[in-house]
Amino acid sequence: MRILLVLLGFITCSGIAFGQKETVLEKGTVTYVSSLNVYVKFSSTENINKGDTLFVESGYKMLPALVVKDKSSTSCVCSSLLSEKPKVGDVLTSRSVVEKKPEPEKEKKRKPEATTAKKENPKPASGTGVTQAVNARKQNIKGRISAASYSSFYGEDVSHRMRYTFTLRGDHLNNSRFSTDTYISFRHTLGESATIKNNLADALKVYTLAVKYDFSKNTNISLGRKINYRVSSMGAIDGAQFEQGIGDKLVLGAIAGWRPNYLDYSFNSKLFQAGVYASLNSGKANKTLQTTFAVVEQRNANKIDRRFLYFQHTNSLSRSLNLFTSFEFDLYQNVNNEVTNNVSLTNLLISLRYRASRKLNLSLSYDNRKNIIYYESYKSYIDQLIDNETRQGLRLGGSYRITKLFTLGFNGNWRFQKSDLNLSKNINTYLNISRIPGLNARANISANFLQTNYLDSKIYGARLSKELIRRKLNAEIYYRMVDYKYKNYDYNILQHIAGLDFSWNITRKLAFYIYYEGTIDSKNKPFSRFNAKIIQRF
Repeated sequence: MRILLVLLGFITCSGIAFGQKETVLEKGTVTYVSSLNVYVKFSSTENINKGDTLFVESGYKMLPALVVKDKSSTSCVCSSLLSEKPKVGDVLTSRSVVEKKPEPEKEKKRKPEATTAKKENPKPASGTGVTQAVNARKQNIKGRISAASYSSFYGEDVSHRMRYTFTLRGDHLNNSRFSTDTYISFRHTLGESATIKNNLADALKVYTLAVKYDFSKNTNISLGRKINYRVSSMGAIDGAQFEQGIGDKLVLGAIAGWRPNYLDYSFNSKLFQAGVYASLNSGKANKTLQTTFAVVEQRNANKIDRRFLYFQHTNSLSRSLNLFTSFEFDLYQNVNNEVTNNVSLTNLLISLRYRASRKLNLSLSYDNRKNIIYYESYKSYIDQLIDNETRQGLRLGGSYRITKLFTLGFNGNWRFQKSDLNLSKNINTYLNISRIPGLNARANISANFLQTNYLDSKIYGARLSKELIRRKLNAEIYYRMVDYKYKNYDYNILQHIAGLDFSWNITRKLAFYIYYEGTIDSKNKPFSRFNAKIIQRF
C-alpha cells in the first residue's frame, strides 16, 4: 500500500489548471523500424504530442508500446517500451487529450424596445444556435482496408498465410449524435479450409464493433465490442460503457459486459465483468497529464474470477522529462476455498524519458510482473501460479547525436527473479547514419548480445535504406550474422540472414509493401520468407 499512497500523493501535488477536455483516438501504421526508432504513420498528428504513449494490441489487450520522441505532420518517431519492437505494418493507437470545442451559446432573448416605429419582419440569422450545434457534430469518417500474404519456404515445406483487415471509424454519422468504430480481421492458411469450417472464430477476429451515442458533450454510451483506452489492460469489452463528465476536470465511467473467450476471442456469456473508473485529463499546450483509476470485478459462471484495482498515469513533468506508469492491485484470493481480500501488487511499470540536451536522450523503465490469476478459469493451476516468483525487468537506453549525420545509442535490458530463473541480460548498441554523402541514403550498424540461463547469442547487423522516389518509393536492404550457443548441450548455430523490402506510396491513400528474407545456417536447410501487403485508406 505504500506504493499506492506515494503515487496518490505525487499525482495530487502535480495538478495543474484544467479546461474542457476530450480524448481523441487515432490509429497509425508502423512504416519503418530501426535499432533506434520506430516510425509510425498517421493520417494526421495534430493531436499527438512529444512524450505521448502509443498502444499496441497484444493478447487481446492494449499495452503501452511506444513513446513519441518527435513528429511531423503525418508521422511519429518513437522509442520502444517493450523488449520486442513492433513490426512494419503493425497498427498502434494514440490516445490524446485535447481541448473540446465549446458548444455555441444559445442566443439571448432580446427585450422588446419601447418604440412606436413600425415593426419589421426580421430575417433569420445565418448562424443560429441549432445550425451551429449541428456543425459542431460534423461527420468525420476514416477507414482502411488491407490484404497481406505471409509465405515461408523451408525445403519442401511451403506455407502461405493470408490476412485481411478492415477498420472504420465514423464520428457523428450524417452530423448526428451517433458514431461507430470497427476493426475486423480474417486470416487463414491456404489449403486448410477445414480448420475454418470447424471454428470460424479462430480465423475471423472482431477486435472492435461498437456504436456510440453522445447525449451531450459530456455524456455518452457505447454498445458492442470495444477496448476502453482509459482501462486498456482489461482488453475488449462486450457490452455497455457509459461516461459522464463532471465539470471540466473529471470523467466518471461504468462498464458492464463480458470478456471475449480467451481461446478464440469469440463471445462468451459466462465471462461477465463490471467496473467503474475515474479519469482525470488535464494539461496545457505541449504538456500532458492523464490519470485513470478503475475497480473491476470479473466472473466465470457467476463466480468471482478476479477483482482488481487499475491505475495509469502519464505526465509531462517538464519540457524535457516525461513519466508513464501503470499498475494493478489484485483485491481477491480464493485458495483451497479460503477467500481473502488482501491487496497484492500484480503488475507495475514505470518509464521515464529525459531529454538532457538537443544531442543526448536517456530513458529508464522498470517493470514488476506476477502471474495474473483467474481463480475460476485457472482453478486447477492456482498453486503452481502462486508459487511462481515475481519477474522483474530493468531497461536503460540512451542516444547521443555526435554530429548532424551520426547518432550513437544503446539499450540494455535485465530481467531477473530471486532464484535466478529466467535470468536474461541483453545489450544492444548501434550507430545511425542519417545521410551517406553521394548515395543520399540512411545506414545503421548494430550489435546485440543476449545471455540467458540456456542460451548465449551474438548478432551483428547492417542496414541501408534509401528513398528512390521522393515520398513515393522507399527501399531497404539488410544483413545479419547470428551466432547461437546453447549452454545445456554442445550445440552451436551460425546463421546468415539477408533481406530486402520496398514500400510504395502509390497515391496519398494507397500503399504497397513487399518484403523478402533469406536465412542460411550451419545446421539446417535454407529458409525464406516472402511477405506482401496492400493498404487502401479512405
